[in-house]
Formats: sequence, structure tokens, C-alpha cells
Amino acid sequence: MTASTILQPGQIEPPAGDIPFLLLPARDSFFKERAARFRQLAANHKMGDFLEFMAGLADAQHAALAHFPQASLPDSSRLALSREHGMPALAARSRARDPAWRKALRDIAEAASAHAPQAVREAVARLGALDDASLEKFADAILDGRFHDTDLALSPFVAAALQVYWLHMSTTLGAAAFGRTDLDNLCPVCASSPVASIVRIGGAEQGLRYLHCSLCGAEWHMVRAKCSNCESTRGIAYYAIEGGKGAVKAEACEECGSYLKILYLDKDPLLDPTADDLASLALDILMDETGMQRSGPNLFLLSA
Repeated sequence: MTASTILQPGQIEPPAGDIPFLLLPARDSFFKERAARFRQLAANHKMGDFLEFMAGLADAQHAALAHFPQASLPDSSRLALSREHGMPALAARSRARDPAWRKALRDIAEAASAHAPQAVREAVARLGALDDASLEKFADAILDGRFHDTDLALSPFVAAALQVYWLHMSTTLGAAAFGRTDLDNLCPVCASSPVASIVRIGGAEQGLRYLHCSLCGAEWHMVRAKCSNCESTRGIAYYAIEGGKGAVKAEACEECGSYLKILYLDKDPLLDPTADDLASLALDILMDETGMQRSGPNLFLLSA
């Protein structure tokens, strides 16, 4: 593993003009493109079977989103109040969930398990035996980060349904419904932590770093040369696997002892924060040896 230090504040200047603060996922293609990326990464990968399963799960998310039932949304006055007070309008830990997410869960689980191994089908059978109250408690545990309270074999399906539900809400409301919040390291849409950050290419976002939400898929701008967890500008270093093309690195902060992966679209324009994070677990293992703690979760790789 190789390490390099980041430029100091002042050496990277923000570009001129307006910077798009919030980017919502493209509803019609988000999960479809993620599925394609999983399949691309699965080829000749040691975790190929797992990545192929995740591709099928993303396909199921795409189908569930396309047929997502009508769900309750905050009204215009609630949205205005959230913007005025710098609060995320769809806060994951406090918003009452519409039952529609449970229908998406059942659809996703059924579709993703159709051609899955026996162990996956058994997990889906256990999931189907849970009543609505148990499913809501399961969702609460995932959104609260209480992963020890969950059946980890069922977590990917619940997480997948929650992602579809929050993406449905955010894209139905549109980016104008959301404003900046008081916590730059949390998603301004749903207050979840980022799974990774991504340096974008093209247009007004060229060379800008955005944090990618682990739940709703929204991306929000945060300047580079700053820790995405504690916002320190000191002691930032990058770690990468030797011999790689440098498209995925770990951005580590000595001040808070945390790291989060950063992806560079100029190195590979097909990068997907969730898919490429899962496919680069070797980097997480190496970072664990440094004593650094990961600052944001991947909801498909939870640990008790």
C-alpha cells in the first residue's frame, strides 16, 4: 500500500462560478447503472459471486423504484421550515416511514432470490416470516447504526428497500426542495453518512469533490483538502493499493483517526461509490492495519 500527503489549504482553489451544491441521483438509471458496474467488477474478481449477487439486487431495486407506490411526502410548508432552519427534510432517523417501503422490500427480496443460492433463499424465507412491526424495528436498527441488533443475512434486502424508498422521496421532491444544513459531513437530504466521496468530471462539477450518501444516493459538495468526517485540514493523507491505477483511494485524517474512500472519475468514468467500495475491500483491510476507523458505512457490508 502506498501513501501520499494531500496539498495544504490554499494550494487547491475553488473554481470560479457557481458550484452545484446538491446532486440528486438520476431516478431512471441510478440502480440500472449500478447493476452494470457490479457485473463489470465481478469479472475475474475474487468476490465475483458476491458482486454478481449485488448486481441482481440492484436490478431488483431498479424494478421496485419503477413501480414504487404512492407514498406520503412532507408538504411545502414543512420543506420551507427545514430549509429555513438548516435541517434535512427527510431525516432518516426521525421521519415516520410510509408502509410503501415494506412492499418494495418484499418485491426486492423475491426478485433477488429467484436464482440465488439456497442460503439466500433461506434468508428470504426468514424475512418473509417477519411481521410489519419486526420489519420496522429492523429498519430502525440499520438507520441508527445498531447493526448488532440485526440478522446480517437479511440486512442487504432491508437496506436495498430503504435506499429505494429514500431515493423515491428525494427525486419526487426534486433538488430545489432541499437546502444546506448545519452539518457538512451528513447528507442534506436525509442526514445519513456518506459511503464514499467522488471527484467528478465534466461541466460545472469538473474536479470537485462530492460526498455520496449511503442511503439516498444524493451527493453534496465538500471542498477537497478537508477531512469529510471532522473537517480538519491538517494531517490528511491518501492510501492506495500498489500497482493500481489510483481510481480508488482511502482519504485518511490523523486528527480524528478516520478514513473514507475517495473515487476519481478521471481515472475511471464508470466508478460507482457503492459498487466500487465493495469491490475494494482489500483497501479496507489494509487501512484496518493502520488503526484508522472507517467514518461512513456501506449498507451492504454491515458488521456486528
